[in-house]
Amino acid sequence: MTSPHIVLVHCHDLGKYVGCYGAAVDTPRIDDLAADGVRFDRHFVTAPQCSPSRSSLLTGRHPHQNGMFGLAHADWELHDDEQLLPELLAEAGYETHLFGLQHVTEYPDRLGYDRIHTEQPLTAETPPSIHETARARTVADEFATMATAGDHDDPFFASVGFFELHRVGENGHFGFESDRYETPDPETVDPLEFLPDRPGIRSDIAAMQGMLSAIDDGIGTVLDALEDAGLADDTLVVFTTEHGLAMPRAKGSCFDPGIEATLLLRYPGVLESGRVVDDLVSNVDVFSTLLDVADAELPELEVDDGGIAGRSFAPLLLDDEDGYEPRDRVFAGMTWHDRYNPTRAIRTERWKYVRNFWHLPAVYLTTDIYCSDAGREVHEDCYGEQRAYEELYDLEADPLEQHNLVAGDGPDDPDLERTRDRFREELREWMVETNDPLLEGPVLPGDWDAISLSLTDGRR
Repeated sequence: MTSPHIVLVHCHDLGKYVGCYGAAVDTPRIDDLAADGVRFDRHFVTAPQCSPSRSSLLTGRHPHQNGMFGLAHADWELHDDEQLLPELLAEAGYETHLFGLQHVTEYPDRLGYDRIHTEQPLTAETPPSIHETARARTVADEFATMATAGDHDDPFFASVGFFELHRVGENGHFGFESDRYETPDPETVDPLEFLPDRPGIRSDIAAMQGMLSAIDDGIGTVLDALEDAGLADDTLVVFTTEHGLAMPRAKGSCFDPGIEATLLLRYPGVLESGRVVDDLVSNVDVFSTLLDVADAELPELEVDDGGIAGRSFAPLLLDDEDGYEPRDRVFAGMTWHDRYNPTRAIRTERWKYVRNFWHLPAVYLTTDIYCSDAGREVHEDCYGEQRAYEELYDLEADPLEQHNLVAGDGPDDPDLERTRDRFREELREWMVETNDPLLEGPVLPGDWDAISLSLTDGRR
């Protein structure tokens, strides 16, 4: 198979909130992409937050392996020796392009792109608000200009990053800019099944749908540009996001609404149209799959460094059963965001096991959610109790993860106790294999040097 062009379109905070996944929203171009390609129904990410999850997509490794314990603009950076998707594709003969946002490093030159088309990318000298300039319709137009110019004899890889559905802060309040986008009446939107139906939540859902229309338009522009340039049949298009909706019990949590993510792939004549895959996959697997499709080499890493976490699902897409190793579980977690929220999780077909490593509120809310209409509706629900150190959910009986089966003194049911103990040990083994520093104790914040007042500190 000839190596295709690869266009990776990604956005903020989307989860699976699009029509083809059953959401009551109008996303015709995204739905068309799903109908023409493959939809993954159980795709999960390694972290319910931006930079750490994105780092897994670019390295095939979990955030605690690659150094991205928190946000790229909050004193966290990838390890110097990490090998990234753009540079690995470049080594395989790809011309690599970055359009719109990236939120993995404040030093974008280290990402390995041949061309960065963003005039003002995130750097150590620019604030994270620079991301707000990467609006979907504008970024898609910039990609279209590149796609329709030139012959593209060599394969290219284009990362196309949209700002939406990220909340925007103004005077301490975070919303979805309902005055900038055309939004429906809050009374007409469907509530989210994992949240109560309250006015502030409805107003945020409506405003979020306005932003969603921009993403859908951006996807349409990308697809139309490939068609107009005669590239559609030679291009693998991937559309995904880094974590769940910027809503309570989603972004910032390891509940399914926090770690579930859209994943659509289209490659005409190669991938089956309209196919739906129920296998568990992780975004570290997307990294391995793209390298596999491009006939590029995986990085060589020392075993004691945890290795590559991703597994290519290209054989699954190409019906090569002998070359495909399905997952029976995925792992996720979080360490730092705007607060310390150290947690690790295992998600199988039936079970969710979560281990929390600090004194934490029942549901952690990132600042953009806490200071929002939706967040204010659930402050007391989320912060009135302390979270248990262990959580176990039966996803068949309790798909919304409302009932922690090991709360309090633990389960009375011997079968549940054995299930809890099994997952506890499996999580510990995985943390050992991946050199998770939480096994040794708390992870200090990235700016600890500025915080600490040690005996050797000159600021006495």
